[in-house]
Amino acid sequence: MPTFSTIADTDGLRKIYRSPSSVVQSKVKSGLDSASLAFIAHSPFVLVGSRDASGAQDVSPRGGPNGFVSVINDGDQSFVVLPDLNGNNLIDTYTNVVATGQAGLLFFVPGQGESLRVNGAAWVSNDSVLMQSCTPVGLATPKAALVVRPDQVFIHCAKALRRSHLWDPSTWTPASAPDAIDILSAQGLIPADQIDAVRTSLTAGYETELALDLSE
Repeated sequence: MPTFSTIADTDGLRKIYRSPSSVVQSKVKSGLDSASLAFIAHSPFVLVGSRDASGAQDVSPRGGPNGFVSVINDGDQSFVVLPDLNGNNLIDTYTNVVATGQAGLLFFVPGQGESLRVNGAAWVSNDSVLMQSCTPVGLATPKAALVVRPDQVFIHCAKALRRSHLWDPSTWTPASAPDAIDILSAQGLIPADQIDAVRTSLTAGYETELALDLSE
């Protein structure tokens, strides 16, 4: 525990935060409306939140061409389907979903300040028919997909992205920020004399893995 004071309950929080507006309080809906469906269809990037059986949390980024996430109808229920493209094979998200049956999605559209949250019951599927239907155009058929029932759907306002200027290229400073190799080296996982070689290998590996996503 930190040595500084902390807030231990909801009453303590409400003493320093005003009550949300009625619109904010009622914004969480079940199911996908037409605008939410269109937002997902325009999104090339989504964060996937999950937890394991012990409660440990995980957030994983997923990306693809616009519309790489699809929505299917199965009976009278809709499901959001994220095809699994090439990653590091740790499959933390899938392991968590198999254990707990829950996932949260946060969709972004470049240049759009608002983001869309979808939370719900979740499954991992490798059903052959589903794999064909959820494969993005031009990409290879995935091994599996994450399937999420939209039990909670709501919009996040634009304040966070506006404050961060996330979509403003003039504020970007990637060259001055540590990259993956810098962080792995700082963690003691890469010897100093191997940094350049591993960085070159990682760059080549990205190209190889991305090429595997493409259909033949």
